[in-house]
Amino acid sequence: MFKRVPALDKCFSVLELLADHERPFCISEIARALGYSKSTVYNMLHTLVDLEVLEPAKENTFRFGARLYALGKSAGNGSELISTVHPYLEEISQRTRLSVFLGIRSDGYAVILDKVDSPDDIKVSSETGMRIPLLAGAGGKVLLSLLSEAELDGLLSENKPRPFTPKSCVSRREYKAMIKKARQEGFAFDDEEYIEGVRALAVPLRFHRARVQAAIWMVGLRSQIKDEDLSFYRSMLEETAKEIETRFSME
Repeated sequence: MFKRVPALDKCFSVLELLADHERPFCISEIARALGYSKSTVYNMLHTLVDLEVLEPAKENTFRFGARLYALGKSAGNGSELISTVHPYLEEISQRTRLSVFLGIRSDGYAVILDKVDSPDDIKVSSETGMRIPLLAGAGGKVLLSLLSEAELDGLLSENKPRPFTPKSCVSRREYKAMIKKARQEGFAFDDEEYIEGVRALAVPLRFHRARVQAAIWMVGLRSQIKDEDLSFYRSMLEETAKEIETRFSME
């Protein structure tokens, strides 16, 4: 006969509260909603933040963090999004011999939910659960393109583009113009702006769900993503995105 651990019950109550309401909560709101003391909630939330299960959001609130998404992936394709998109990632990688990723926006980061690595010995890869700054790379550009104008302005006012490489854009005005272009075209390109010698192409996944902002992107060395192949790769990503969006729209 096991002895139930009350702290775990409380922890899952907090996670369920956040999941049910689909928005960040502050300590007082959680304490009031669940009938716990503020000190108990404070300690639980900050422990979960330290574990990266939760992360701080605006105005002293908390939301799901990168590690929770990684755990969801490890649960074995239990995620509808991952299980639906993964075969498309495999197909793109097989056709291009590039690494392909599925990511979502989580606060100021693009979090990698799933991936298929290039079959080549020399390749670009990242681990699932990895957080990439939104103001970096093609995936970040298309995820930012899904934000409203007000949300984009707010994020850019609080974060300045960083010089990751000599090709990085560090002007807020120019970066915003790049995001607008990505929004209009439904596509973004990273030409060694995040990592020297690495190129990437990305498209957003438009699910019309406020809670899910996702994208897929392919990554390779400059020698693997040649100028003459960009049009082909872009078309492949755009066609794939349309198929995925159609499948979710039929639910």
